[in-house]
Amino acid sequence: MSGIPDFSDSELWIINSTLAERYATPPDIQLAETEMRLDKGRTELIPCPTVYWQADDCNFVMLKTGDRQYRCQFFYRIHQMYGTGVEEYDDLTECIVSLLQVQADHHASERSEDNPN
Repeated sequence: MSGIPDFSDSELWIINSTLAERYATPPDIQLAETEMRLDKGRTELIPCPTVYWQADDCNFVMLKTGDRQYRCQFFYRIHQMYGTGVEEYDDLTECIVSLLQVQADHHASERSEDNPN
């Protein structure tokens, strides 16, 4: 056991509330566990509580890596994984808002490349 606490009810409320503000029909979140190498200098994988959801053909994950420590990314396919440019957040709201904004920007950029008119 890693000792990383699960997402609390208040953290899940923040996630659900933010998704409800973003999407007309908020996606259901799923709780999971992801093994992560938290220290780049070690090969040990640590189980981290994870929240997963899918929206607009995109998959999102938020991992809790410690008390008030979060990582996030979104992906379309296994070879199309993206992050926010910030390795770890100490504020959940900042983490999820940044994740959603970077994904929206990426989506808009992809659409403009597909339709250059």
